[in-house]
Amino acid sequence: MSKLTRWHVHLFVLIFIATGISACTGARKAVRGPIKEQGAEFLTEKLKEHELMFDQFSAKFNVTYEIDHKKTSVSGNVRIDYDSIIWISITPALGIEAVRFMLTPDSIKYINRLNNTYFVRDFAYINQLLNKTLDYDMAQAFLIGNDFSLYESNSFKASVENQEYKLSTVDRRKLRRYVRRSEDDISIPIQSIWLDAENFKISKVLLKEAERDSRRFLATYGEFSNVGGKLIPSKLDFKVETDDKKIRIQISYSKIQLDQELTYPFRIPESYTEIKELQPKNK
Repeated sequence: MSKLTRWHVHLFVLIFIATGISACTGARKAVRGPIKEQGAEFLTEKLKEHELMFDQFSAKFNVTYEIDHKKTSVSGNVRIDYDSIIWISITPALGIEAVRFMLTPDSIKYINRLNNTYFVRDFAYINQLLNKTLDYDMAQAFLIGNDFSLYESNSFKASVENQEYKLSTVDRRKLRRYVRRSEDDISIPIQSIWLDAENFKISKVLLKEAERDSRRFLATYGEFSNVGGKLIPSKLDFKVETDDKKIRIQISYSKIQLDQELTYPFRIPESYTEIKELQPKNK
């Protein structure tokens, strides 16, 4: 497997794993309202009110991926049909596509044009690969700086930390109506969400294991762009920590567009060979 192929596989898996940088440039203003009078219910309502809502999203991106102090950078394009499709094209050099992804609520597909291979599996494969619960809703939320929409929001506790609002919860459960027959009862062990005190946009999200403090995922959002009156983070910083690895993925969006007519082409050439695994199993 080539370096780019390995990088591409890890990039996809780790960006969407359901396990910093300042969230906004410049100095922050002091929090103006007493948080105790507003509480978690008020903050969750404001969070939902200020989330990014759209039909279609597109952007160019540059990504720097660092693992074991080794960095790799590539660029590409991302397109999202809200709640339906995440389409990613990786173009490492000269604008020539190397790899294409398409993620739907039910499936994951990719084409590797470097070695003429393709991969098609249902979403459950990713959960088996990661030994974690992951769904399309989480992947989409991480890429645009939204909260998870399929999980309950009535168990948060509110506080103030470093001039930001903070919502924290333990054992946040997936709403029963969204749990598929093949899934067990799903929950997020520990989650914290930080909100900008001025615009109630998510500036940071932390997920971690209840039993293992060393295993955690931190997403930080900054440099918000105003696109059609909607604030969208253009800098995304993902940090993954496990017992034996520290991984960082930094994404920079440019040329962000909302609700433009988009296509999501994904045709597998007949000459391509299907592969059964995204990465080799450990021996």
